[in-house]
Amino acid sequence: MNQQENINFNRIADAIEYLSQNFKEQPTLDDIAQKVHLSPFHFQRLFSEWAGVSPKKFLQFLTVDYAKGLLKETGASLFDAAYETGLSGTGRLHDLFINIEGMTPGEYKNGGAALTINYSFAESPFGNILVASTSKGICYLAFADDERNALHELQCQFPNAVYKQVVDLMQQNALHIFTHDWSMLDQIKLHLKGTAFQLKVWEALLKIPVGGLSSYRAVASTINNPNALRAVGSAIGQNPVAFIIPCHRVIQSSGSIGNYHWGTTRKTAMIGWEAAKVSTVV
Repeated sequence: MNQQENINFNRIADAIEYLSQNFKEQPTLDDIAQKVHLSPFHFQRLFSEWAGVSPKKFLQFLTVDYAKGLLKETGASLFDAAYETGLSGTGRLHDLFINIEGMTPGEYKNGGAALTINYSFAESPFGNILVASTSKGICYLAFADDERNALHELQCQFPNAVYKQVVDLMQQNALHIFTHDWSMLDQIKLHLKGTAFQLKVWEALLKIPVGGLSSYRAVASTINNPNALRAVGSAIGQNPVAFIIPCHRVIQSSGSIGNYHWGTTRKTAMIGWEAAKVSTVV
């Protein structure tokens, strides 16, 4: 992400944080623009370019009532409408991820000693990211506000692997998810380090549609383990592939956005951005 893009993203993040904290007061365009030190005209244009909708419309997607409403729905109607208008192109999003493979017991136990991992840094609408892949699929994706720290966290996941800073086709293919250009996607393969329970939870997350939300209790019910709320929450928190495995679409039953490994503001931005994208094609 170049310097200007980084400045713009930080302004958007600041605006979203302000909106999240003050949505009950329904702040005006002037109020929000003043908080990010831009003229109302410039801020409206910048925000609309990023989100695809006006700040006022985006604010509607951040209200607790909206979140509660989505939790009461299956999400199918929103997603099916998006599908019919071409948002998902070749098919339902979760169908693109049918190949989710856990590492072998040996790979899991020895910290990736037999693995060569390619990694690269790239831009996304939500900040700089680090994406990594093995010969079998994407094994890691994280937001990289600090590239050195992000790489260190990856290396801690697989301490014995061989690392190469290389952009490969798997990474490029996966990154199309940020552009919604599903026509350019082949099946995205995921090669994940996790327990059988974690893999089951992560697979359930893939079935939450774009623009939809779920709760921890609903995810637990999906995997036929309704009493495992704490374990489900832990597995969601340990998701190694941000955005592609959409743990950001899981919120509290109250409608509260809840915590997120890469920051509540970023999670809020992702939820609103996806809802806005679906809304613009329905």
